[in-house]
Amino acid sequence: MPEGTPGGVGDARDGAGHGGTSGTDAGTGSGAGGPGDGTRGPVHPRRDEGGGAPRIPGPRWAADNLDVLPTPPPPPTHGVLKSLLGAWALAACSAEETQAVESHLTECAPCAEEALRLRDAVALLHPEESLDLDPLLRSRVLEGCLGRRPARIPVPTWAAPYDAETARLDALLRDFGESEWHAPVRLKWFEDERLQSRKTTVAGVIGHLLTVDGLVATALGLDDPLGPDAPHDPTERTEQYWSSNVHPATRRVRAPWREQGHTLVRTVSFAGRGVAELEVRYGDFALPLADAFLERAFECWVHAGDIAEAVDYPYEPPSGAHLHKMIDLAARLLPAVLAERRRAGLAAPARRLTAAGAPGRTLHLEIEGLGGGAWEIALDSPAAATSEDHTVARVALDANELCQLAAGHIAPEEAAFGQYGDREAIRDVLFATASLSRL
Repeated sequence: MPEGTPGGVGDARDGAGHGGTSGTDAGTGSGAGGPGDGTRGPVHPRRDEGGGAPRIPGPRWAADNLDVLPTPPPPPTHGVLKSLLGAWALAACSAEETQAVESHLTECAPCAEEALRLRDAVALLHPEESLDLDPLLRSRVLEGCLGRRPARIPVPTWAAPYDAETARLDALLRDFGESEWHAPVRLKWFEDERLQSRKTTVAGVIGHLLTVDGLVATALGLDDPLGPDAPHDPTERTEQYWSSNVHPATRRVRAPWREQGHTLVRTVSFAGRGVAELEVRYGDFALPLADAFLERAFECWVHAGDIAEAVDYPYEPPSGAHLHKMIDLAARLLPAVLAERRRAGLAAPARRLTAAGAPGRTLHLEIEGLGGGAWEIALDSPAAATSEDHTVARVALDANELCQLAAGHIAPEEAAFGQYGDREAIRDVLFATASLSRL
């Protein structure tokens, strides 16, 4: 073997990177760590005792950066977590902060009590939201459903106000407790040229609606809730119902009233168009079935308002379209009521005889607000035609004011209205409107 080969290789490795090619060069070289300067060169990696491969050190950059590797942050202190309780109560913490706070609350009783107090305080900052359903929600849902898929058997348009008002009243009654059903209610109406009143209960009002709705049921061939021999006068029917109960009516009256209302709507929906002209007897006068449904819708709304007032609960008027139909019914009934009052000596006599269909004295009635419009009222005869040229008076009333007057809740002298023209005609029309009411 040539001289210096083993040693030369070893000496070359002992150099400081100059890579001598022979033992002489390595030994006399001036590279750092060589034997020429009297120092010992780097130690060669040795094989371990098991004879494995020599250990190769990792890269220099890894060793140099051991101190800067990321370390998990220390857990937040009690003081930090306590300072976050306000933000946590307002739901303003990040996900990590929320988790840390809620973990801390399971371990720290004082912070848990403080968190509850803060949550209660936050709740007071937000206005209370009513749990009551929007009265128009049912109409909007039905409108949306019918717009996508029309009902195979639709409710007649003249029965829709009754369907809506009974549903609204039923929603009001749904959550009543026993005390609310016995809350006192004062019913009002106009009779003998003055306001009358009668005290009953919420359950008594529903019984009143049940018995008068029974007149419509009878006209449709359905069972009368008072039996086959019951009178046809609404007031007599109500008095019979109230006097026949040994004990005051309770919440149990809701179920038969509700079922009867559903049956009425269902029956007219399946009956077809001709049913609208059936006659419904109200004692000494009668109405076509379509008008009777509107009249029952109006009374249902009025008495629902009486009930809501008794239990100190807000109640909204019907939709504009439905209210307009009810006002239209009142306006159409006024000429006949005027003639009846004239026969009883309660209204001024007709100024002139008017043949049926001929134009006669006319009052222009302007109703403002929701459900409003304009109507022409024949003054001298129900059979007379109205005419702009024969208009002798004009009256302007708010829709709610007219409804309160027609319901007998305010006297004609108390109604707020604008007027122009024949004052006698105006007075007769206002008193005739109040005379539409009854118990």
